[in-house]
Amino acid sequence: MIFYLDRLSDDFVAALVFLGAITTALLVGITFHEFSHAFAADTLGDRLPRRMGRLTLNPLKHLDPVGTMLMVMIGFGWGKPVPVNPNNTANPKAALAITAAAGPLSNFLVAAVAGLPIRLDLVPWISPFNNLAFINLSNAGWSGEEYLGLYLSSVTLFAVILGVFNLFPIAPLDGFKVAVGLLPQDLSRSFAQLERWGILILLSGLFLIPFATGGQFGIFSIMQPVIRSLLNVFAGVDQEVFVA
Repeated sequence: MIFYLDRLSDDFVAALVFLGAITTALLVGITFHEFSHAFAADTLGDRLPRRMGRLTLNPLKHLDPVGTMLMVMIGFGWGKPVPVNPNNTANPKAALAITAAAGPLSNFLVAAVAGLPIRLDLVPWISPFNNLAFINLSNAGWSGEEYLGLYLSSVTLFAVILGVFNLFPIAPLDGFKVAVGLLPQDLSRSFAQLERWGILILLSGLFLIPFATGGQFGIFSIMQPVIRSLLNVFAGVDQEVFVA
């Protein structure tokens, strides 16, 4: 979210809190995401992630340069894919789905933990996307409780975004492998053949289709109602999150 650096002119501490939340989302969200893939595979009997040094919570083993850059710039990204071999397990098809789903589910766990103080009304929900709220708070003066609310709101939101984004059934996202693992054998085999076109489909959904439809349709527009529903579950937030 590079454009949020302009918040430095509104409130320096709020900008630092927001950037700290991004850092937390990257280090905790992506690291825990990739570790969860490795842990699930290892638990099911696939020792490949362990041999490759991925059964660790060391962020340096999991952060991907491009995925990290996109997380900072536009709010979602990915880590280095964890190498797995479901054929090392008793049920390769099920193991593929479980191992793939473990990553996004770990992000939702992070969101649930970060969002709990907000759900319990211990701190306020302050969306980092709400420009008007930032202006009003900067004019009135931020309290410590509001800074903490901004931090936890941002961590919760980015964790949900990361989890939802990775559940799209488009290669190379986790949702693609979940679908391959869950679909009946014939459909699974046919669907798996779309993997070669995954990057093209993903980039079209992220950039080309939204551009062609004036932002009315695309991956992010599909994500928004899902994100809102999950934020209601994890943080008790029932309002528009992305407010200009």
